[in-house]
Amino acid sequence: MHGGIRFLLVGAAAATLVGTAIANSDLAKLEADSNNWAAQSGDFALSRHSKLNQINKTNVHKMQVAWTFSTGVLRGHEGGPLVIGDTLYIHSAFPNKVWALNLEDQTIKWKYEPKQDPSVIPVMCCDTVNRGLAYAEGKIFLQQADTTLVALDSKTGKVVWSVKNGDPKVGATNTNAPFIMKDKVLTGISGGEFGVRGYVAAYDINTGKLVWKGYSMGPDSDMLMDPAKTMTYKDGAMVPVGADSSLKTWQGDQWKIGGGTTWGWYGYDPALNLMYYGSGNPSTWNPTQRPGDNKWSMTTWARDVDTGAVHWVYQMTPHDEWDFDGINEMILADIPVHGKPTKALVHFDRNGFGYTWDRTSGMLLVAEKFDPAVNWATHVDMKTGRPVGVPKYSTEHNGVDVTSKDICPAALGTKDQQPSSFDPQTGHFYVPTNHVCMTYEPFKVEYTAGQPYVGATLTMFPGPTTAANGMQGSMGSLIEWDAGTGKIVKSHPEKFSVWSGVLTTDGGIACYGTLEGYLKCVDAADVNKELYKFKTPSGIIGNVNTWSYKGRQYIGVLSGIGGWAGIGMAAGLEKDTDGLGAVGGYKELSKYTELGGQLTVFVLPQ
Repeated sequence: MHGGIRFLLVGAAAATLVGTAIANSDLAKLEADSNNWAAQSGDFALSRHSKLNQINKTNVHKMQVAWTFSTGVLRGHEGGPLVIGDTLYIHSAFPNKVWALNLEDQTIKWKYEPKQDPSVIPVMCCDTVNRGLAYAEGKIFLQQADTTLVALDSKTGKVVWSVKNGDPKVGATNTNAPFIMKDKVLTGISGGEFGVRGYVAAYDINTGKLVWKGYSMGPDSDMLMDPAKTMTYKDGAMVPVGADSSLKTWQGDQWKIGGGTTWGWYGYDPALNLMYYGSGNPSTWNPTQRPGDNKWSMTTWARDVDTGAVHWVYQMTPHDEWDFDGINEMILADIPVHGKPTKALVHFDRNGFGYTWDRTSGMLLVAEKFDPAVNWATHVDMKTGRPVGVPKYSTEHNGVDVTSKDICPAALGTKDQQPSSFDPQTGHFYVPTNHVCMTYEPFKVEYTAGQPYVGATLTMFPGPTTAANGMQGSMGSLIEWDAGTGKIVKSHPEKFSVWSGVLTTDGGIACYGTLEGYLKCVDAADVNKELYKFKTPSGIIGNVNTWSYKGRQYIGVLSGIGGWAGIGMAAGLEKDTDGLGAVGGYKELSKYTELGGQLTVFVLPQ
């Protein structure tokens, strides 16, 4: 479920990867300079790690606010700023305003405010968020909620080109950040709760012309799959998917309204020329209405950037019964896996399992729970690659109009879209997690274009106390994860879910935000050692970034409560079952924070 319908349906970074010469050379050069924060996740590899170390574990406690900037928008603010040289670019939730700020004196160089039809708001599931901007070759790229992809002149804010990426009248919207790969800007689509069929589209950076589009389900030609060459994991080996690999897993024409939307974070390996991303839930949420594996929803994809051709696929949650979207970030890292040096792809799925693949071949190497409370499956069978389900927590097994109780995790997953960080110094991943469980009652629903196509009622509540979270009533934690073995190294519990993207640096710190509104920095060598805490004006669902200007390092975070966890506050919802149960699960948030988008920037005193 993508990230507000009124009642809400409720060691290696890409800059160091061999072969960046075939990446976008302008962006690759900017990413290699740690003074910038040139992409939403810092680099092509989505590592969210900076080599800056002026702010470090010995002095971060001295950090103070340098300046702030209000967006004037009251809905949930995800993503974070870009910094290119002497300019910071920041965005807002709907109506998706964009500002260019002068770092010298924080004056506004230019402002862009698109004129969007407010009728798009009721078909935005999980709040009116936007996950940020992209930059390349003198252009800022914005993916608007109404599906318009816009290229703006980075010096003036004037529109260079724009293109329509979908149709809001059938429930298609956009919340994702665009991504730059070579001479293309990549974007996806949202709307799985409206029966929108997911796809990824590549547009020419200079003209906005569509280069290719690859769907998540349907005929092989629509998905850009070669039955003989596209590989998948089966019986412990990689094998061709075969003809009609998707169509065979859907009943009739259900694939045409099948979901599998693509609103997450896209990683890129320039040496392999492959992009990696995940597809979301199948439509509807009532599993009895769509028999079969529903391929290729809930899937990790590796596509050729030039043609869109699918190199390999892996379905994490076949025939999803819980809304465990597979859209979370795909982090590229060269790490030892079971002691063997590996070009790895690491993904923390909503279903509660942390996956490690060989990103070249797609071979599954690790699949382990990153929250011990996960109970819908006992484990992932490493031969078949399929999770081994528990009938007690199967919403299909229990039946339509029957409430399945105490399923862990809840539909928002052990981790939602909030991106993790890979620290090459420790070799570990720092993961913002949810520790939330649910009840789930599926019911029959009919499809009508542009209308909710969900078919489930949920409630949410804190997960049980475990050795890993160690705190009664905890709804989340920051964990340190070893992707080579699939084990939690340490876990730092929080009262609410950690819905913020994590930053790690060569200064030995890991920084993140909390739903109460705190920016926190902990020791990357011991996440339970809290080094700094400051309360921003609103709850944080944005991502922590860092940059340097005139010799001083800054850390910035975008606050503004909302998103799925904060939808009750953001959209004024009150019933516990609203927001697909999130309103009841997070009702205490209103005691800790208030609405309002703001960028808060921190620095060490001179």
